[in-house]
Amino acid sequence: MKLIAGNSNTPLAQAIADYCEIPLTKANVRRFADEEIFVEVLENVRGEDVFVLQSTSYPANDNLMETLIIIDALKRASAKRITAVLPYFGYARQDRKPGPRTPISAKLVANLITTAGADRVLSVDLHAGQIQGFFDIPTDNLFAAPVMSADIRSRHPDANWMVVSPDVGGVVRARALSKRLDNAPLAIVDKRRERAGESEVMNIIGEVEGRFCILIDDIVDSAGTLCNAAAALKAAGAEDVVAYVTHGVLSGGAVARVDGSALSELVITDSIGNHETIAQSVKVRHLTIAPLLAEAIRRIADETSVSSLFD
Repeated sequence: MKLIAGNSNTPLAQAIADYCEIPLTKANVRRFADEEIFVEVLENVRGEDVFVLQSTSYPANDNLMETLIIIDALKRASAKRITAVLPYFGYARQDRKPGPRTPISAKLVANLITTAGADRVLSVDLHAGQIQGFFDIPTDNLFAAPVMSADIRSRHPDANWMVVSPDVGGVVRARALSKRLDNAPLAIVDKRRERAGESEVMNIIGEVEGRFCILIDDIVDSAGTLCNAAAALKAAGAEDVVAYVTHGVLSGGAVARVDGSALSELVITDSIGNHETIAQSVKVRHLTIAPLLAEAIRRIADETSVSSLFD
């Protein structure tokens, strides 16, 4: 088994390698003067089971191209099997046509990864479960809920938990976390989005007064939805509000927005390498998913069950 990393999230890649007790495969991933990407694998990978570790986060296009070129280099070097390990799958929010004459970019990216030569894909908390069907190769979608629930239990063991979905579409995700927290009650934030990037909270479905509210989501980008939801929950009498989100995109002024919000804490995983941003925040904290990914990688290599990780 070989592990090879792109440049998008080297701390996570190194943590996975340390857990697996396998050094990262030496590779030269660099750019020419015109920003054209060049990849050279510096070790023999013929007949090997190779895992490419790369999140297609900001800059999304550069990291996606790195992924494709690394896969192509491995394919031409006669690797036996190539698994694209994408902790954060960029373009996942473009999983359907929201209007006429618009693309389904998540399907396009799936086609690109398959055509480049990947034999399998491993990701974490895909924005929509149906994205697995966009690939014509085996796809494993891991969930960060076990890591989050363990953290909630250790930090807030005596709290009066209530799991809150920030929108109707995230109820399934919220229910999954609720089950891991002794079937904690659920609430839903009903919001109306007037235009892209802006959200307006309309109503809270559920009795949140006196509760320790845990907002759960897969992606936090501008953080507008989370901050508005936290304010609405506080106004409805919530005792405290924290948020657990898998992918911390945190673009623009998101961190400042979180720091000035009603949220007590925003907990994100290290699926995206934005550790400098986190270090500057008083409310953002990160959990590592390296053991989760490393265990899944080891099971794929050993041809054992990945789904049993969640039993």
